[in-house]
Amino acid sequence: MKLILAIVNNDDSARVSAALTEAGFGVTKLTTSGGFLMVGNTTLLIGTEDENTDKAIGILEHHCTTRKQVSSPTASYGLGMTHMSVPEEVQVGGATIFVLDVAQMKKI
Repeated sequence: MKLILAIVNNDDSARVSAALTEAGFGVTKLTTSGGFLMVGNTTLLIGTEDENTDKAIGILEHHCTTRKQVSSPTASYGLGMTHMSVPEEVQVGGATIFVLDVAQMKKI
């Protein structure tokens, strides 16, 4: 058995969760944040049998699109001081996927 941890953009979250559920996967959604842009994202927990791992990853690849976004990162220097940098175009979206072995799983 495998546990897939997939960090996806909030814009893709509903679409990919629906596709995974429709394909028979159980999905738990967690609200998370982090990364360069410090924006919200969604971490999906997907438990699956070993032989279905590639199918789940394929669904994630199909529904988690990358796109360009203009960002103005803000640096904080403490004491209420911040610095706005020059806006830059960055790639967002896609997914970061971890596949972990599961020693045991029980539903009680």
